[in-house]
Amino acid sequence: MKFGPTPLNQAAGAILAHTLRAGASHFKKGRILSAEDLAVLHAAGIESVIAARLEDGEVHEDEAAARLGEAIAETGQNLSLSAAFTGRVNLIAARRGILVLDRDRLDALNLIDEAVTLATLAPYDLVEPRQMVATVKIIPFAVPGAVLQRCLTAARAGDGALLQLALLRPRQAGLVQTRLAGMKDSILDKTRDALDARLAALDCPAALEARCGHAQDEVAAAIADLRARGCEIVLISGASAIVDRRDVVPAGIVASGGVIDHFGMPVDPGNLILLAHLGDTPVLGLPGCARSPKLNGFDWVLQRLIADLPVTARDVMRMGAGGLLKEIGLRPLPRAAAVEPPPTLAPRAPRIAAVVLAAGQSRRMGARNKLLAEVDGRAMVKGVLEGVLASMADPVVVVTGHEREGVEAALADLKGEFVHNPDYGAGLSTSLHRGLGALPGDADGVVVCLGDMPRVGPAVIDRLIAAFNPLEGRAICVPTWDGKRGNPVLFALRFAAEIQEIAGDVGARHLMGEYPELVCEVAMDEVDPGAGVLLDVDTPEALSAIEDSR
Repeated sequence: MKFGPTPLNQAAGAILAHTLRAGASHFKKGRILSAEDLAVLHAAGIESVIAARLEDGEVHEDEAAARLGEAIAETGQNLSLSAAFTGRVNLIAARRGILVLDRDRLDALNLIDEAVTLATLAPYDLVEPRQMVATVKIIPFAVPGAVLQRCLTAARAGDGALLQLALLRPRQAGLVQTRLAGMKDSILDKTRDALDARLAALDCPAALEARCGHAQDEVAAAIADLRARGCEIVLISGASAIVDRRDVVPAGIVASGGVIDHFGMPVDPGNLILLAHLGDTPVLGLPGCARSPKLNGFDWVLQRLIADLPVTARDVMRMGAGGLLKEIGLRPLPRAAAVEPPPTLAPRAPRIAAVVLAAGQSRRMGARNKLLAEVDGRAMVKGVLEGVLASMADPVVVVTGHEREGVEAALADLKGEFVHNPDYGAGLSTSLHRGLGALPGDADGVVVCLGDMPRVGPAVIDRLIAAFNPLEGRAICVPTWDGKRGNPVLFALRFAAEIQEIAGDVGARHLMGEYPELVCEVAMDEVDPGAGVLLDVDTPEALSAIEDSR
């Protein structure tokens, strides 16, 4: 790759290395410079730019990231991929589960070349749907093909997956609580409540409970009782902490026919945990800290068991790295309660909703409602909604107005939330207001889709979502084809209040002029070969043309 100062007369097709302003125009880093771009730069008095030019055998950053992301995801389970943008592809949890990764293979991939990186969450983290679990990032604008091939080979090496999600399998747990003379029921109740909260957080029902004296035979009988009641995991909270493999709780497990696997763990709090099994039933002697909702070593073991991940003595003995969970005065951010993790700390993919505007009167089409005109064998608006639903946008809100019944009937077999705009005659802005008002409070942005653009496919929307990153100055993402701006446009919801102030038959595109530094043009030439982002069907001639193009 050639990199450095590049005269404008040699910069056509080069990749801009740094964002720059040329008069009223903003050019983001990573932009592939066109002849029109160079004319604007020249008119602004700029004669050279810092740019990169690919050489034979090199793979562009986006293609390289996409191919590596696909190689990782294809060997794993329950993962989805973002589209590639700026050399980055994110792997996202499709379902709730525990992240399992092959650390040796992860290290082997990252050791191949400085240009290619894979970062993940910590092994065995509990992740939620839509949470980001890993990110592939290509550091330069391109990598040699030979380097990419070595990375692809490393990602696919071995029998299992480099990374995957082990899904939670809700099941019935049983709780044995022993008591000594004078012990208050309130203490046992607190332990049960804390455990039930943990189980609920893992989608499991409340524990079945058996209380007994703090004696070996009574512990054995309680274990047998809970197994007979269908418990697949047995948890034992002793009135006194376990201090030896021959103490009351482990002795009771052995008396019931169980086997002690391991005592103790390098996690604090949680040191005094006991691992055992009785046939196929895991049995745990709980540390005293299990009575508290605070995160402790017991949580790490319980989460794995609910995800059907075996927990061996060796597994426990390797939990020391990061195992200091105890809150101490010098730690600036104390560990949160296990059942109430702070929502802002877990990385997640941005939640991008979509609003499909399907309320217009089709004045330029004449008496015919263009949205109900047949394109590709179905109503045009149905094809649009199918494309949006196939993308990563969620939820999808459809705003109806003119001929509401007909539009809703055409879309009846598709998912999507319908919102009616009785003021549709007052213009596009009123439909936009209704659509924004129906979005969930945790949405980060919205893709505004037009019901008369049937050639916009899910790949276009996914590429806009991949580009969206307000922290990096990409809060408004607009598709381009051959340098021309089109639709749909993705807006960060930080602009919601300003959009709600718009009146008349206009949308929110004026925000691109007011905030040019936050606009990201996303080239769609490769994912949209038919220039669908530029094609709206609002006249009889346009409808005839798109019908003839089938």
